[in-house]
Amino acid sequence: MMSGVSHQAQGMEALTSAMKANIVPDQEYLLQGSVLDTSLEVLNHRLKGLCDNVDAGHQTFHEKEMVFTIRGSSNVPLTLRVRHSLDPSINVPWQIRYCGQPEVGNRPTVVRSCYDIACSNNIVDFLTELGCRLEFEFVSKGYIYRKGRIKVTVSKVFKQGTGESLEAISNSHLVEMSVLATSGSNQVAEDMKAFSDQLEPLVRLDKYDLRR
Repeated sequence: MMSGVSHQAQGMEALTSAMKANIVPDQEYLLQGSVLDTSLEVLNHRLKGLCDNVDAGHQTFHEKEMVFTIRGSSNVPLTLRVRHSLDPSINVPWQIRYCGQPEVGNRPTVVRSCYDIACSNNIVDFLTELGCRLEFEFVSKGYIYRKGRIKVTVSKVFKQGTGESLEAISNSHLVEMSVLATSGSNQVAEDMKAFSDQLEPLVRLDKYDLRR
């Protein structure tokens, strides 16, 4: 038992040292936009030509996301997002994500602290026991493209209908461009803005106030 505690302490010490040395990617740089369903095929062709692994094509995903909140000593609730794949052919663990408030400043992208952690499939029960409240949930299905460390997702967002049916929320697709990097990676935001300019006028990716 002492050996297990010792290894855990060593692991925490290593993680703390890594964070102090600024080598842990804990900042998300984000741009968002939308494209009408009628223009989706054209956007996909543009992304295939601009992104890496053109011959391999794009990667698809189909997942459900649940958003929980819990109130602590402050008036600002803590928000946690739980995601898991609905594709039976993909064997990946559930994931819990924490995103902080966007930083204030004149930057080309939204910048916020972000932590993604793999977890077991009983995470919902665990959060409920902690007192977390389910605010909303949705299903997203779409494509993933990569350009270096830049990730672009193009997804259709659905809400749960009666039974197993899904209802599209709008007649458009959500487009998100993101990079997970270390603090102070200012060049990342510039690279993302330059790449997003190549997708106009099909889609305009911009920074939005995520608190609204």
